[in-house]
Amino acid sequence: MLRGQEWMKLFKHKDFSRFWIVSTISDFGAYITTLALQILVIVNLSGSTIDVGWISASRWLPYMLLGLVAGVIVDRTNRKYILVVSDLTRGVLLILICLLAMFDMISIGWLIVIMILFGIMSLFHDVASQSLVPLIVPRAMLTEANARLGQSSAVAETSAPALAGGIVAGIGAPFALLLNAGTYIISGIMLSLIKYQNTAIASKDKLSVQIKEGFQWVYRHEYLRPLALNTHVWFLFHSMLITVFVTFAIIELGFSPTNLGFVLSAAGIGAVIGTSLSIQAGRRFGIGRVITFSRILYGPAVIFMVLAPPAIDGNMQTTSLVMVIFGQFLYGFGMGVESPLEMGFRQSITPASMQGRMNATMRSFNRSMIVIGAPLGGFIADELGFRTALWISIVGLAICGIWCLFSKIYHAQIEDDDE
Repeated sequence: MLRGQEWMKLFKHKDFSRFWIVSTISDFGAYITTLALQILVIVNLSGSTIDVGWISASRWLPYMLLGLVAGVIVDRTNRKYILVVSDLTRGVLLILICLLAMFDMISIGWLIVIMILFGIMSLFHDVASQSLVPLIVPRAMLTEANARLGQSSAVAETSAPALAGGIVAGIGAPFALLLNAGTYIISGIMLSLIKYQNTAIASKDKLSVQIKEGFQWVYRHEYLRPLALNTHVWFLFHSMLITVFVTFAIIELGFSPTNLGFVLSAAGIGAVIGTSLSIQAGRRFGIGRVITFSRILYGPAVIFMVLAPPAIDGNMQTTSLVMVIFGQFLYGFGMGVESPLEMGFRQSITPASMQGRMNATMRSFNRSMIVIGAPLGGFIADELGFRTALWISIVGLAICGIWCLFSKIYHAQIEDDDE
């Protein structure tokens, strides 16, 4: 756990307190939507694994096309306004999906169009959100702030999938999306109450010049460069995994939506424990070593899932449930340990006026990997089988872990972390 004294200091910053509350609300809704969308495609629209991949890819396509531009805009603009507009718009788009489904007008094509628009709003929101934190908390508390945000996200990950599974089973996937629409609208209203002074606006140089500055900052930095490249590859294979897993669990393992929700909650429990230990682990062993440990852990975690025995006559086996829950737990634990340390490190070594471009540069390429990996994973699963696709993701995740071990990432550390 974070030390109580540090939590008290952190929450003296009222803007962060408000930001933490709305992030927690949005996290709950986001996890519900992720599961509801996948089930909407598979069950309501009788879609295939590759259809799930295309929906996922369309959500992240704007990161590939507009990511670098978004970073410049965020660095030039009041980040609060971007957060408010993007949250309200995302709420409206999810309401639209529900209405189309109610009138039997929903299709894979319409979902792709709506999720592209949703992705544009998510792009600007994510870049502004990550760039706002260094402006509302002191540099020495960035890791603690990200750990607190990570813990909230982990709690949402723990409970929201199980809740979503029950809601989808009870009222259907389209209506489950209304819950997330409500959380986005509430979030947008509450974000409008933040009153920080936007003193980190970048210069008004040409767009191309500012994009180049952000690109060079990330890919010429001795620590950010290897971290960024490794993370890009990790996202490729992670996106293959998350695209294939839900369909694999429902079709081959025989999981019901409710069972699937509880299984995904295991990752959230692991993430809660991981984020609780993250700060202490980083201080004791070094941030780079802990990040490396997490990335080595992902491969073995997925092995437990891919070795789960298939359903017999359509009935789930208890052994499968236990193995997948354990694998999800390990995977979530690794992400929980790693995430606050990685984000705090990136923010601490980047100037305030460069935060938007740094985050946008890294996230745009990360999400570009999802645009490639999600449909690729779906294609491999449809052509060669679920388990083949999952084994390929295991190999890729293992490569990322070994890569970290022999790179600069292993030695990464935040200077004066205890100030």
